[in-house]
Amino acid sequence: MPSAETLLVFAALALGLAITPGPNMLYLVSRSLAQGTRAGMVSLAGCQSGSLLIALLAAAGITAALLAIPHAWDVLRIGGAVYLAWLAWGCVKPGGRPLFAPQQMPREGDARLFALGFATAALNPKVALFYMAVLPPFLSPDRGGLFLQAAVLGAEQIAICTLFDALLVLSAGGVARFLNQRPFWMAAQRWVLGTALALLAVKLAQNPSR
Repeated sequence: MPSAETLLVFAALALGLAITPGPNMLYLVSRSLAQGTRAGMVSLAGCQSGSLLIALLAAAGITAALLAIPHAWDVLRIGGAVYLAWLAWGCVKPGGRPLFAPQQMPREGDARLFALGFATAALNPKVALFYMAVLPPFLSPDRGGLFLQAAVLGAEQIAICTLFDALLVLSAGGVARFLNQRPFWMAAQRWVLGTALALLAVKLAQNPSR
């Protein structure tokens, strides 16, 4: 089992992952504003199921396999950076849409909402890169089975992100109303989000130290 210190440090990193804007956050906020809190919660269940799949694959050793294949790592890293840069441009370009701006989306049933949430998380480069780059250094052969350690840390990350995203879904409507009544803060939120996405894209594009 991971030590208490390891759990605390990993929890702080997991919280950093949760509050960093990314595809999961964009999808959950958009769906909550367009279709309501219940739809946001169903989408959240799908997102966390996708994250659970990634965690289990990492715990089973997929992380090590991908890190051992330079071309696979580079494709994922550069592809994720390009995608995040595209999202950043969508925020700051003239006429760009803020994260909490109301928008029209087709109404979907629960099964479709869950499936879209699952796909969003399972294909989310931010989550995959987190497990591939951050998880391995926290595993220690001296503390028992590596699979169990990875599973415990993955469960911790998913629990933290679930709580944060649930609060985001529940507050999306209120935050949107607050920002819509204050154009300055709406514009500021758009630029803050765009800047955060751009910085994350730059970080992903850099060659990681192995």
